[in-house]
Amino acid sequence: MSGDRKTISRRRFVSGASAAAGAGLWLVGSAGCTRVRPAVRPRRISPSEKLNVAFVGVGGRGGSNLKETSDEDGVNVVALCDVDKERLDQAGKKFPDAKQYQDYRKLLDEMDKQIDAVVVSTPDHTHAVALMAAIKRGKHVYSEKPLAHSIQEIRELRKAAREHKVVTQLGNQGHSFPTIRTFCEWVWDGAIGNVHTIHAACGATNTGLAQLARVKEEQPPVPETLDWDVWLGPAQLRPYHSAYLPGRWRGWTPFGNGTIGDWVCHVVDPVFWALDLGAPTTIECHAEGYDPAKYANDVFPRGMKVRFEFPARGKRGPITLHWYDGFEKIPRPEGLDPNREVPGTGAVVLGDKGGITYGSHGASGVRLFPDEKMKAYKQPEQKIPRVKNHHADWLRAIRSGQKAGSDFDYGGPLTEIALLGIIAMRMMDKKLEWDSEKMRFTNSAEANAFLNPPYRKGWTL
Repeated sequence: MSGDRKTISRRRFVSGASAAAGAGLWLVGSAGCTRVRPAVRPRRISPSEKLNVAFVGVGGRGGSNLKETSDEDGVNVVALCDVDKERLDQAGKKFPDAKQYQDYRKLLDEMDKQIDAVVVSTPDHTHAVALMAAIKRGKHVYSEKPLAHSIQEIRELRKAAREHKVVTQLGNQGHSFPTIRTFCEWVWDGAIGNVHTIHAACGATNTGLAQLARVKEEQPPVPETLDWDVWLGPAQLRPYHSAYLPGRWRGWTPFGNGTIGDWVCHVVDPVFWALDLGAPTTIECHAEGYDPAKYANDVFPRGMKVRFEFPARGKRGPITLHWYDGFEKIPRPEGLDPNREVPGTGAVVLGDKGGITYGSHGASGVRLFPDEKMKAYKQPEQKIPRVKNHHADWLRAIRSGQKAGSDFDYGGPLTEIALLGIIAMRMMDKKLEWDSEKMRFTNSAEANAFLNPPYRKGWTL
């Protein structure tokens, strides 16, 4: 099967919950009959019904997800949750009928029967625990990217979502833009021939390096409006500091996934889809001036380069993906016209018959080079249906019992690319050999320890 047909087949919408989902199973063993409780299934929702949605995290990206979801027809905002009471109160002004909570566990316990779906927009390290709690109650879930903070969490979330037959969506909004579909169609049309190399980047810098001294020297009080214990969630106990939040947690390894974790799900998404990349077999990282033995338990570097090798798949050959972030930039490719800039956040995709550039989210600057190739190119027929937007796609899938475009079985492996890069950062300049099927590095027991970091006592997935 060709690469494009494989991709379309994998992403084709499929039917929803089985009619037999509610049936209990009986197992007979030496101790007699033992009842196995069936997985909780989501209730069926008719097209005329409103979806009752709860929002965990309502500041920053959470505020955007709240607005974009609630703007869609047929959505009833029934609950708001945020560890920061000030942000919670602010969001509550727009939704006065929604119940308010600072702890998502209390929300789910008290409103279990009233909720159909949950949107999780917390810091990365608490995505998995909040998502899993909702999935196990049979709630459809939307997760801000990246999906989780460890590869083990991703694997368990995917398994639970399939078991409970919930509709999932990763919040890489560009996946629903028309331009990412245009990019895929160009690649499948052979516009640049056989793709062999990808250079992807984000110019942002997410690091707490400049704040390390403050964190060690200062002991500010926890704000009265903040539930610090719930904010920490499964992360190991440490004192509160304003250097972590709001928003700055991305640069701290116990909480965030750095620039690579924040942006791979956007920038690599187009090539991941178009080329059916799958999992890499080797990963190697270099970060100038960064000592992982000194910093990796706390902060990310100011910039890094990661090289991923993907094996041949279907009719395409092997592919090398280079990732750059912070001060590391994509090198100018041969054949790019002098008047064209190299994307600061975006990608350069190289084939044996030319190249394509695109910007952030694959949403801008999708263009062939050299320029004469772009001018002469005849657009292919559309192969992928266009959708309204990312949140609407998720809501549509819930009502139809189909899959959303970037469900966890797509968004999970995409997120794993970023997390593998972070583990390579911890193993600086060592080429790691990855066996995705067995979920292990074959040449580094030390690297394997980062696949499933321990939770703080009292927290489980």
